[in-house]
Amino acid sequence: MKLLTRWMARLCMCLVAGQVLAQAYPSKPIKVVVGYAAGGAVDVVARTIGQSLSSSMGQPVLVENKPGAGTNIAVKSVIGAEPDGYTLMMAANALAANMALYQPMPFDAERDLVPVSLIGRVPVVIAANPNVPYATVKQLIEAAKGKPNSIAFGSPGNGSTPHMAIELFARAAGIDLQHVPYRGGAPAITDAIGGQVALVAVNALEVLPHAKSGKLKVLAVLSPNRSPIFPDVPTIAESGFPGFEASVWYGLVAPAATPKPIVAKLHDEVQKALQTKEVRERMSAVGGEVVPGSADMFANLIRSERQRYTKLVKEANIQPD
Repeated sequence: MKLLTRWMARLCMCLVAGQVLAQAYPSKPIKVVVGYAAGGAVDVVARTIGQSLSSSMGQPVLVENKPGAGTNIAVKSVIGAEPDGYTLMMAANALAANMALYQPMPFDAERDLVPVSLIGRVPVVIAANPNVPYATVKQLIEAAKGKPNSIAFGSPGNGSTPHMAIELFARAAGIDLQHVPYRGGAPAITDAIGGQVALVAVNALEVLPHAKSGKLKVLAVLSPNRSPIFPDVPTIAESGFPGFEASVWYGLVAPAATPKPIVAKLHDEVQKALQTKEVRERMSAVGGEVVPGSADMFANLIRSERQRYTKLVKEANIQPD
């Protein structure tokens, strides 16, 4: 009985300490690590959310860009950081994909990190040089079936979300496309505009200015609904593949041992931010949508994406750059 009483007392002390910690948090600036260079879609989303959190939590939220090794450098820096709520990461699909791409596995996101909140999604798009003889996905499939492996598509790199998306699409369509990996979306887009590759797969934000100028034509957005920045472009479902989706998702994660009350507070603050007009408009401006929801929902997404990418990497023998 005495042992039970002591155990209960300690439990109550831990709960009270956690509540006090959460109430005092944050007392200094919060850092959000991004595994990509400044100016890209993940960076834009991180700064948008950071600005909103800074206003609501009363402390600066600073974005630190740590590109390299397919975001593994950034992920490892967060895993090794003090688990006090002051180092977070704006993660994307690479968090799930890299566990399958790199051997030995560089980290275990489900063990080493804790999901804070999903932020939103931006669809992958299939765009083409304006001079190619097809303007729809149906016409692309017909051309690809006529000459297997003759149509090249550029992507931001081996194992990137757009690369994975097109590999999944090609399998669903029963076609073979030639993949040309680049080191980032910008050079892939440049070569598509120049005609070195017929197609390019990138996120909607990156292709927008080139579609507006007529240098590229967008064949489809790989999302369930039409994109607000490409309202006249059909979805991949409308193009004959219902249920198919490939989006770049974004979410905040923290070191695994971060106190639960702090994770809960961060989650609540993010959910508030996602309801604001400013954040919704900013996400819409980059071609995406906010995705409110529980931390468990985000954890389930990471788990399911990990399983999907593991299967694809094995079947297609995809190797990292």
